[in-house]
Formats: sequence, structure tokens, C-alpha cells
Amino acid sequence: MALHEVTHAMTGAGQAGTRERYGLRGLLAPYAEIVHVRGAWRFSAAAFIGRMPMAMYGLGAVLLIAEVTGRFALAGSVSAAGSLGAAACSPRVARLADTHGQRRVLLPLVAGFAASVAGLVAAVQLDASDWALFLAGIAGGATMPALGPMVRARWSALLSDSQRLHTAFSLESAADELCFMVGPAIVTVLAAELHPAAGVAVAVLSCLAGSLWFASQRDTEPARSARRRGHRGRRPPGRKTALAPLPILAVLIAVYLCLGAMFVAIDMSTVDFAIDAGHEAFGGLVLACYALGGAAGGLWYGSRTWKAPAARRLALALGLSAAGVSTFWAMPGLLTLTVVIFLSGLAAAPALIAGFSVLESQTLPGRTTEAMSWLSTGLSIGVACGAIAAGFTLSGFGPRWGYVLAACCAVASA
Repeated sequence: MALHEVTHAMTGAGQAGTRERYGLRGLLAPYAEIVHVRGAWRFSAAAFIGRMPMAMYGLGAVLLIAEVTGRFALAGSVSAAGSLGAAACSPRVARLADTHGQRRVLLPLVAGFAASVAGLVAAVQLDASDWALFLAGIAGGATMPALGPMVRARWSALLSDSQRLHTAFSLESAADELCFMVGPAIVTVLAAELHPAAGVAVAVLSCLAGSLWFASQRDTEPARSARRRGHRGRRPPGRKTALAPLPILAVLIAVYLCLGAMFVAIDMSTVDFAIDAGHEAFGGLVLACYALGGAAGGLWYGSRTWKAPAARRLALALGLSAAGVSTFWAMPGLLTLTVVIFLSGLAAAPALIAGFSVLESQTLPGRTTEAMSWLSTGLSIGVACGAIAAGFTLSGFGPRWGYVLAACCAVASA
């Protein structure tokens, strides 16, 4: 299907024709439209495969180190160091991708990530010093390709003048939720049944396959940012030095930081809640329902054509999410919590999607990947800080107070 046909299909009468052609109605019709845009399904599928490690590497490293050394505190610290390494380097890597092109940045990143994970496995198996594990963990986090901002930058370049851009962001949000539904389960089974290093090994293979496939698709790669050589060594005057208006960027980073803390507090509190209830294995099912709710909410959100501005949608979704999370502490049991956490998840993904849409509309041309990476960095830092706060809260007061912490983070984001 040609690009001009799809563009026509996204406007008025052409939309109905596309739905009839592909036999899709309602919810899935907008997604059928966007994936048939030039090369879209290929780079979206490649990005999904390539960013599976974001849901596999941290947990895989914990299982590897804990299984071989028996030191869970060390395992968690190395994993946290990797997250901080990713948060510190992600914006810089994204800026390089905007300036020099995604392919030129991805290829050395993939090689560095594979070497870092190999170094971590070797250090653990050889019983190396703790500092060697920390260095390998930080290097792995710093070099893990962040394909989420890159794939959203491709969608932004491809659909910048279309009302379906929020549909594309919704599709990627649902893909993120799917990663976090299946990634941890795959890592856990591999580490338990095959070898402690099997989980991180599969994470590397997924990164190689997806990132190289993504990098090979040059025709959909966004144009490099226009930075004249005459400006090197000095800052151009005025707003050209900023990604986007500073108040918008600062508020959105703070919102995503609070959301990251909320997510990890919910995860940890749910596991502790299930343990207290005597059904430890059920905790993973409850969290899967939360991710499923997020995926369903994101897909529904992306299928709609919205008249309200993205900022208003963001505020409403954050408010609904906070209202749902604020009830978790009062749930009498796991079955009730499962229903409520699914319903609350319906608002979580639209909040993330609307935030990306707000920033995309305000970002300067050629800086989209870097801008998106700052929101991902906010999430990562929020997860790291929230994990520490939740750990102390759960140790001292129990899971219900952990849910109170999650509610405070949700209200703060709103």
C-alpha cells in the first residue's frame, strides 16, 4: 500500500475504506492504518525485539549473581548500578543519535552491551572482586540500546502531520507493557531451568537481533539534526540551545520520575502483599493483570480521535491513575486487588502516552530522540529512588504502607 494512499486513509472517507480493506473494525482499525505506512511494521517489530532486554537484563543480572554467589544484596546493588548507568548515559546517547543518525550510534552500542554482559558473566563465574561486577553492571546499563525513544522518534518523523501519531505512541506503549509481561517470566524460567547466565544471554541475543534489524532500516531513519559547524564551540543564542520550553520539560521529567517511583512501589508492595497472604506465586499474576490493564488502556486510547489537547488528557489520566492507586491499601484480599489493579492500569498507559505527545509537540526539530530519552531517564531515576523508599517502607511497616507510598507518588505526579 503506497504512502499517499495511507495518508488519504487517515483522513475522513479514506479511513472507512482502509477499515473495509483490512476487515478490521473499531479498536484495531487505526493500528491497521499506521502499520501499513512505509516500513512502519518492520521498525516497530524490530524495536519490540530489541528492547526486550529492558525487562530482562536487570532481573537476569540479579538471578545470575544471587544464584552463583548467594549474595542477594550484592546482586541488587549491581542491578541498581546498571540502572543508574543507563539513566546517566541515555540522554547523551540520544543526542548523538539525533546528530549523527541512529544507525551510527546503535552499532557500537550493541557491541558494547554484548561485551559488557559477557564481562559480567565471566566475572561472576570466576568469582572476581565486587568492583569488577559493578563495573560490568554499570557498563551494561550504559550501553544497553534505548530503542524506545528511537522508535518514537521514527513515528514522529513519519506521522508528524497526522492525527494518528498518538495511535503510534499507544502501540509502542502496549509493546512496552508486553515486554514487562513476558520478559521477567522468560528470564526466571531460563535461569532456573537451564543455567544462571541463560537469562542475560537471551537478553543479549534479543538486543542483537532487534537492534541490528532496526539499524538496517535506513529509509525510515529520522533526518539528522541541522547543526551548523560554525556553531561548534559556542552556544547559539536564544531558544535554540533547548530541547523544548524548559518549564514543560522540567514538569514532564518530574511527572515521569513520580510515575517510576509509583510503578516500582506497586510492584514491590504487591509481591509483599502476596507473601503475607500466603500465596507468593500469585503476586506475579496480579502484576501481570496491572500490565494487561495498561496494554488494554493504551490500545483503547490510541484507537480514539481526541479533540481535547494532550496536556488536558495527561492531567485527566494522571488523576484517574492516582484515584485508582489510592485504593490499593484498603483491599481486603488478592482477588479484589487483582480486579482493582487491572482497572487502575487502564489509566496508567494513557498517562505515559499523553506525556510523550505533549513533549513531542513542543520539541525542536531534530531533537526528538533526545527529548524522549529524558522522559525515560526520569522513569529510571524514579524506579531507583522508589525502590529504596519502598524497601525501607515494606521492611518497617508492611505492604499496605507500601501502597500508601505508591499513592503519594501517584498524587504527586498528578
